[in-house]
Amino acid sequence: MKFTLSWLKDYLDTDADLDTITEKLTAIGLEIEEVENPADTLKPFVIAEVLEAVQHPDADKLRVCKVNTGTEVLQVVCGAPNARTGLKGAFAPSGAVIPTNGMKLKPTKIRGVESNGMLCSERELGLGEDHDGIIDLPSDAPVGTPFADYAGLNDPVIEIAITPNRQDALGVYGIARDLAAAGLGSLKEPSFEKVTGKGESPVKVVIETTEQCPVFAGRYIKGVKNGPSPDWLQKRLKSIGLRPISTLVDITNYITYDMARPLHVYDADRLQGDIVVRQTKDGETLSALNDNEYTLQAGACAITDNSGVIGLGGIIGGTSTGCEEDTVNVFLECAWFDPIAIAMAGRKLGIDSDARYRFERGVDPESVLPGIEQATRMIIDLCGGEASDIFLAGKVPDITKTVQVRPERIRSLGGVDVSEGEIIDILGRLGFGVEKKNGVLKVTTPSWRCDIDGEADFVEEVLRIHGFEHIPSIPLPNSSREIETGLSPLQKRVRLAKRTAAELGLKEAVTWSFLPSDQVSLFAELKPELVLDNPISSDLDAMRPNLLPNLITAASRNIDRGFKNVALFEAGSQFASDTPDGQSLVLAGIRRGQTGPRHWKQAPEDVSVFQAKADAEAILRNAGAKIDNAQVVAEAPGWYHPGRSGVIRLGPKNILAYFGEVHPKVLKALDVKGPLVAFEIMLENIPLPKGKGGNSRGPLKASDYQAVERDFAFVVDQNVAAADIVRAARSAEKKLIDDVSIFDVYQGQGVAEGWKSVAVSIRLQPDDRTLTDDEIDQIASKVIDAVRKATGGSLR
Repeated sequence: MKFTLSWLKDYLDTDADLDTITEKLTAIGLEIEEVENPADTLKPFVIAEVLEAVQHPDADKLRVCKVNTGTEVLQVVCGAPNARTGLKGAFAPSGAVIPTNGMKLKPTKIRGVESNGMLCSERELGLGEDHDGIIDLPSDAPVGTPFADYAGLNDPVIEIAITPNRQDALGVYGIARDLAAAGLGSLKEPSFEKVTGKGESPVKVVIETTEQCPVFAGRYIKGVKNGPSPDWLQKRLKSIGLRPISTLVDITNYITYDMARPLHVYDADRLQGDIVVRQTKDGETLSALNDNEYTLQAGACAITDNSGVIGLGGIIGGTSTGCEEDTVNVFLECAWFDPIAIAMAGRKLGIDSDARYRFERGVDPESVLPGIEQATRMIIDLCGGEASDIFLAGKVPDITKTVQVRPERIRSLGGVDVSEGEIIDILGRLGFGVEKKNGVLKVTTPSWRCDIDGEADFVEEVLRIHGFEHIPSIPLPNSSREIETGLSPLQKRVRLAKRTAAELGLKEAVTWSFLPSDQVSLFAELKPELVLDNPISSDLDAMRPNLLPNLITAASRNIDRGFKNVALFEAGSQFASDTPDGQSLVLAGIRRGQTGPRHWKQAPEDVSVFQAKADAEAILRNAGAKIDNAQVVAEAPGWYHPGRSGVIRLGPKNILAYFGEVHPKVLKALDVKGPLVAFEIMLENIPLPKGKGGNSRGPLKASDYQAVERDFAFVVDQNVAAADIVRAARSAEKKLIDDVSIFDVYQGQGVAEGWKSVAVSIRLQPDDRTLTDDEIDQIASKVIDAVRKATGGSLR
């Protein structure tokens, strides 16, 4: 929210300087974002007079000017067509910086003629778009006077941050009201003479959707003369970054920032019949004032006439009834719209406007009639014309609330003692109605504070005006009880899993917890309870049932930017329902493309199911899962390739992970080219380790005794999984067998058809002694027996 110091003082009678005002604004919760004084930027610029302007000897479009700056006479080469003897304008000396382009002036030669400084146009000083000529001031402009002082630009612009609950501070009057309540001066009420209407309005208003628009005030004004707004109004709008358009439009924009009261003005001669406020229908269109065409969905609040939709209530008007220079008769709108309805419609259509920004936060409904009166007075004063009586459709809603406030809650919630009398005084200055009854304050909110709901809100109001600086700093009391600190076992597991994924070369991604509803069906059934009522974006309208779609689309965006090999992971929640039990913690990862960049020594390979399996197993192992006891079966869900995927589980029901190639139909639907493999690890399904602390991995320790490795080759049926052989071998001697790995698989000469030879390396690691040959042989026999029993194979 931007405003100038002089604008603020239209409503605040105070002798406080700029620094005091800005400090107080921050202290009462209206935090200062920036203070900018145009006079500081324009400090070097002065009013100068052209004593002589002659033709440049070597350039047809340049003139050589003798310029009196008030302190000296300088020679300036100027290319403006209106440069002439006697002209007075804004002069920038050497060393000055042009505000709009940052150019620092210095003495130079232009076509062989020396030039010192510059005569400036409005655009170069950031005062407008005119750059066809230099600024031409009246003949009585005092030479040597700072240009900013003469032009009235010594008016600091203050910008404050507005939190969503301070809709009342979206107007200069509301900010002045807050400062006056804080003791920084007194509030000056708006003063304007009401316009007496002459007859009924020929344009009537019918409200069919009272939930979205309970009240609509309109006024017909005939015989207006539209055109550029007066200089004071243009300067005020320009100072806060708004572009003046025409007097009628500028008036509505001015009141929007002045009183936080959006309005709209229609060219009455372009209206077709009366105005009807109703809900939009599917397929209706609107050509909006932002030069965009919108196709509307059913349910938004529409302003219509016999031709169709001419505007969206509280959001934006349409071009079909917009005011132009030749507008003669107008219809003025001042209505109140439901904040939720405005927010939903604005987000669906992606329309941002000053009106929507205020209505979706809550405009004061009691400002409907004062707002239309103020706008009427300004139109009559600046554009002339004759106004009808006000046509009022509907009824102004009462949004005030009465809440019981216990004075002692200021102490218990805020930590500071404030007397009951001061509490009543502060609330009264803020516009609240206060009635004391049985030791409790019954406080009624003003119509402009729809954000106030409960007792705690009133405590905040009292504290911010009383002063947050009065809250004492008190250390927390020491407790004799032992406070357990640190991460929970699940938190430790998540950190270990993420760290392992990063060590494997995957980059962590953080994506939305939402996704487009049309992507949900690729991974789960779209349940109504997971569809968002108020999404942050129209294409993010459902809670994600799976982490993979967002990761896959993230990979697609990287591919589009030239990254062919992508490896990403994310740890987060996915949602099967809207209950706590339907939320699960998962770490998912994807790899797309090849295993690495091209290299002369070793050509990269396409990513495959085996790499996804290796990623999943490595993360599970480091997260504390007993992966050697797990089973790997080909029962992955439907978003994986049926022949190139699998499930890692402990027992028949506890699924630890899915892995495999993503199904081609899923990649096609998400517009991603493969190869692409993925894995999903169910972090909450990993059994917690026993013992205090729940550390997934105990401290690393090295044995002082020599490890022993032995190799075995088993002939087994070709359908036997290698994992079954590893599991059987490891189970033969759990205490001493440290590692089991497959290093060769052979089918061919010497091995019967339908069978295969699997070579296994087993590492034995004692902790308390050196193994004897007899002990090693006994373990080897156990391994052979265990594999034979589990697989039906034999030692080759």
